[in-house]
Amino acid sequence: MGYRKLGRTSSQRKALLRDLTTNLIVNEKIVTTEARAKEVRSTTEKMITLGKRGDLHARRQAAAFLRNVVADVTEDGDDVKVTSALQKVFGDLATRYADRKGGYTRILKTMPRRGDAAPMVILEFVD
Repeated sequence: MGYRKLGRTSSQRKALLRDLTTNLIVNEKIVTTEARAKEVRSTTEKMITLGKRGDLHARRQAAAFLRNVVADVTEDGDDVKVTSALQKVFGDLATRYADRKGGYTRILKTMPRRGDAAPMVILEFVD
């Protein structure tokens, strides 16, 4: 099998991966199980690669996958600037990893989850 099914139907799995990928892009660090993190890593790296491509087709492909959430709000006098997750991918992350060919995320193992002893990890972007 080419991917992990994570004990969910295909629509539930797609929604889970979309949410976790968007949360990782917005927060730049998430805590989740090891199996989920390994799947989210691949979708996140695909989104950053689309951001590095930067053309209209790549932007539409990323917009079809990512959730429309607010990533950052900045104030400059009377102006309020709202940045979405999609703008963060094509602006901040694409320029940060412009000279890197892959491997934008890292997985750090932590203690097992208390309730069911599932292996937990921290998934974060590489500096």
